[in-house]
Amino acid sequence: MGRGKTQMRRIENDTSRQVTFSKRRNGLLKKAFELSVLCDAEVALIIFSPRGKLYEFASSSMQETIERYMRHTKDNRTKPTEQNMQYLKTEEANMVKKIELLEVSRRKLLGEGLGSCRLEELQQIERQLERSISSVRARKRQVFKEQIEQLKEKEKVLAAENARLCEKCDMQPWRGSKEQKENIPYDESGPNSDVETELFIGPPEGRTKCYLQQR
Repeated sequence: MGRGKTQMRRIENDTSRQVTFSKRRNGLLKKAFELSVLCDAEVALIIFSPRGKLYEFASSSMQETIERYMRHTKDNRTKPTEQNMQYLKTEEANMVKKIELLEVSRRKLLGEGLGSCRLEELQQIERQLERSISSVRARKRQVFKEQIEQLKEKEKVLAAENARLCEKCDMQPWRGSKEQKENIPYDESGPNSDVETELFIGPPEGRTKCYLQQR
């Protein structure tokens, strides 16, 4: 009966983990040696154990192999290949075309450069502007609604604060100038209730006599 498939996850048991590390490390070093001998390859292998112990193998010189690796990666970073250069040029050309198209579209939306537009294109621009205006108006209504709600909340807070202060000072809450004017009682016996007028009710002859008597 064959062994089960090893699950690729950390081994929790310390002893089992150390045994597995030793076996796999020795096997990896052996494979690196075989690769360098059988294929005449320059191989460098560096391993650090969980406790920080170093294990290494180099078919020639570890330092020379590392320096060779650094030179190789540096050359690849600083000297792009011809294929990469061609790809970058193509991307640059496509980006320039897109920018030009966007600039032309922007000018048409501003009402510029419409002389060469056909009827279908003008209709499309008109529909696009209408959609934009609808979106702007919808957003404006939303902003107005939010501001109104905020003002209502502020009004509630101020009214509550006003009631609290009036209660603290033993006063009636302020309810507005209109209600105050409506609540002022009218005193018929006051000094302003008697108004003298020269109005006379009767025939014209009596009106003349009354006027002469007052004179």
